[in-house]
Amino acid sequence: MITREAALDLFQSDDLIGIGMEADRIRRHWHPEGVVSYIVDRNINYTNFCTEYCSFCAFYRAPGSAEGYILSKEAIYQKIQETLDLGGTGVLMQGGLHPDLKIEWYEDLFSSIKARYAIHLHCLSAPEVTNIAEVSGLSLRDTIARLRDSGLDSIPGGGAEILDDAVRHRISRLKCGTQDWLDVHRTAHQLGMRTTATMMFGCGETLEQRMNHLELVRNLQEETGGFTAFIPWTFQRENTSLGRFVKEEATAVEYLQTLAISRIYLDNFENVQASWVTQGLKTCQMGLRFGGNDVGSIMIEENVVSAAGAHHQASEEELRRIIRDAGFVPKQRDTLYRTYFLH
Repeated sequence: MITREAALDLFQSDDLIGIGMEADRIRRHWHPEGVVSYIVDRNINYTNFCTEYCSFCAFYRAPGSAEGYILSKEAIYQKIQETLDLGGTGVLMQGGLHPDLKIEWYEDLFSSIKARYAIHLHCLSAPEVTNIAEVSGLSLRDTIARLRDSGLDSIPGGGAEILDDAVRHRISRLKCGTQDWLDVHRTAHQLGMRTTATMMFGCGETLEQRMNHLELVRNLQEETGGFTAFIPWTFQRENTSLGRFVKEEATAVEYLQTLAISRIYLDNFENVQASWVTQGLKTCQMGLRFGGNDVGSIMIEENVVSAAGAHHQASEEELRRIIRDAGFVPKQRDTLYRTYFLH
């Protein structure tokens, strides 16, 4: 396990290949069988109404906006049926922080989905969970337990951005703080749920602040063991107000370096995902030699990152091809990174 200081030194190193080789060594330790996984699932954004006004987001609409929506249950059912028809195993459902949707709305939605479909519900970022608790007048623990009991299977790592309150105040000052994000994931783990950890970098943070993020998720994983994977991706500046201040997006080199250092430093995480959504298929493929052992989802539908200017797309066959061409065996997985029952 390398120290924080050693990881910071790697961020300041220009030995990209050496860093990549060390990350590849740790990937092989966790995954000696040479398999790289992917998932067939769908992002469903149930509402774009949001009260947080994050400067990096081009997706949200203010309450009352004519461009805002809340999807009907029928519309959500239709999207789930399409996902299952395409061989999908899960849905990742997230939305804005809606001031009027209380826990009963979510309980009704999740239980009605479970009554109709055998599908994994990987839903609600930490800010959404804290918002539901707040508007429903409930404790965090009661909120997560009730959501779990109504059908929520696992929680994605969205809303983390950079886990440093100085950064959060600058880019998303109304959204939950660092401690809130950690509390949601810790509580979910204590209640027997698995979650993922994410990092959106390249939004003007310092390397120290990036390391603060990695250290916090490593420590929480040490405490609970509840994270299935770590997923870093880069800020997309198009159509966002933050883009006026962050003049250049992170380069492919910076992405690969950060991915590799994440793999090296987070040696208590089994899975690290390489992203094609923000970086494109070629860089994602290179990421498989920089510590990544998963390429994420074919994403039947994705609205948030694309609203900010990322328009990469991939079919299942394309993902299988880039995995094979990088020298690995492609395997479809489920949301909890189980590949044994899938082709």
